[in-house]
Amino acid sequence: MRVQSLTLAAASAALLVPTTPLATPAQPRTQPVVWRPVAWREAPVSAADLLARARDCAPVSRGRYRSDNGASAKIPVCGTRDAVFWKADMDIDCDGRPGPRCNRRTDPYFAASTAYSQSDGRPLSAERLPFIVVPAPSRIWDYRDHGVGGGSVVAVVYRDQVQYAVVGDTGPQGVIGEASYATAEALGIRPHPLRGGTTSGVTYIVFKNTRASPIEDHAAAVTKGERAARRFVDASE
Repeated sequence: MRVQSLTLAAASAALLVPTTPLATPAQPRTQPVVWRPVAWREAPVSAADLLARARDCAPVSRGRYRSDNGASAKIPVCGTRDAVFWKADMDIDCDGRPGPRCNRRTDPYFAASTAYSQSDGRPLSAERLPFIVVPAPSRIWDYRDHGVGGGSVVAVVYRDQVQYAVVGDTGPQGVIGEASYATAEALGIRPHPLRGGTTSGVTYIVFKNTRASPIEDHAAAVTKGERAARRFVDASE
């Protein structure tokens, strides 16, 4: 009975096989999920929001300004608790440190100085730095009495655009509405010192007791300007 003998032998061998279970593959360790808050940032203040807040004028100037020499004096400086503002044209200021676009060849009225200087003592660069011009102090209005000075942060609004800038220069006592080459260029206004600018539609909002430091740091002006603009539009008089 050869077959039967083989079968019995196989069965006996099977009983001798170790019964230890096979090892299972190691499972990957899962790390606990850590929740981290996502930084949230408010939407930038729009041109429409700023214009709505500056719709009504409570004059703080004793008189009114001209948009240009020879024009009628019709422009008051208005004020709120947080800002002073005016609505005017935009003439182009190319004064300050000379460059390829602002110099005595491009602007016969060019002056190689600005009322306020950079942190290194050099004049501001009109073609690089967005800044505005305020009228020199007079009996009409003295900006220094309203928390405004060199480096004060400004929102310049034109159509649906907002450009943050600083107070960087002073101009004639009876004329208002002027900004640097860089300001005009950023707003899509032709920046040529003689043939550029726009005749109307610009709102200048200067935030009281603010200052970009150093004055030439445009990023600082933008950061502080956005915060000041939010306070301005959210404030209730």
